[in-house]
Amino acid sequence: MATSVSSGNGQRITYKDAGVDIDAGNELVSRIKKLSPEIGGFSGLFPFGDSFLVAGTDGVGTKLRLAFEMDKHDTIGIDLVAMSVNDIICCGAKPLFFLDYFATSHLDVDKAEMVIKGIVNGCKESGCILLGGETAEMPSFYADGEYDLSGFAVGSVGRDSVIDGSRVQQGDKIIGLPSSGIHSNGFSLVRKILSANGLTVHDKCKDIGLASNELTIGDVLLKPTVLYVDVLRSLINSVDVRSVTHVTGEGLPGNIPRVIPQNMMAQIELGSWEIPSIFSFLQERGNVPSDDLFRTFNMGIGMVVIVPSEDVDKALKTAGPGANVIGTVENFKGNKRVELVGRM
Repeated sequence: MATSVSSGNGQRITYKDAGVDIDAGNELVSRIKKLSPEIGGFSGLFPFGDSFLVAGTDGVGTKLRLAFEMDKHDTIGIDLVAMSVNDIICCGAKPLFFLDYFATSHLDVDKAEMVIKGIVNGCKESGCILLGGETAEMPSFYADGEYDLSGFAVGSVGRDSVIDGSRVQQGDKIIGLPSSGIHSNGFSLVRKILSANGLTVHDKCKDIGLASNELTIGDVLLKPTVLYVDVLRSLINSVDVRSVTHVTGEGLPGNIPRVIPQNMMAQIELGSWEIPSIFSFLQERGNVPSDDLFRTFNMGIGMVVIVPSEDVDKALKTAGPGANVIGTVENFKGNKRVELVGRM
């Protein structure tokens, strides 16, 4: 990864500058865990016979703002499903059903239908069903033409099949599954960078040095989040999957420690995978420090799977194109649970 260059006005922009305080969020999670110790991992597990019901909930954040600006609403529902479903599969769960919440000031039936179609498509690709939801019309509460979304996924996993990272050992290999781009985290920083450079979602990629095609920057940013259900199910059925990480807010450094033992650390080899150009574009235009970049975005890795070294070849073949060994599990030393080594 190249070092930061400069934004259009020389301003150095971080996620906190964009209005998002990761440390405050972590402090809230810490307090919530004291109130309800059952909370943890990427989803909640509830005993149900010889299995666990697994549940997760999420939204798509300020990526919605880009959908409004582009007036494109057919893929944001896929993002909504992916954010929750990708969380619950981290423990090995099979998704069963999904619920959505759609709230708006005045209901635009055609626009809402496009959003729901995206949700249905995301559910079909994930092997679950849209079981129900809630549509709330709240006059004057939202701006005209805008809406908010949240989603809730439920799945199940056998008690003896839960993947919780407890079996991770020194020498295990860390495999990264490619993202489609930004996915659904970090858009407050994205929007801050675009604004600081006088850019809009309608600017052509070829005109701003992002790519040579006719796509707009909005087209690139609105690529839906990858649904990893099928590939992860295939990996679980083929190799010894010891840990799974959904790389969302806080990136690789903040998410991998959630599902490896406290006495272990992840050593990530920079340069072992290809980072999509959108991330270097944002770093250069926003003069974003590399540490903040990796702590905000997925950097091209949407899901991390840890397997024993002897299973690597089979795992890579099963995962398909774009999957790479990006690191190794080591005994914890120093003060970082995730260490980024080398150069991009």
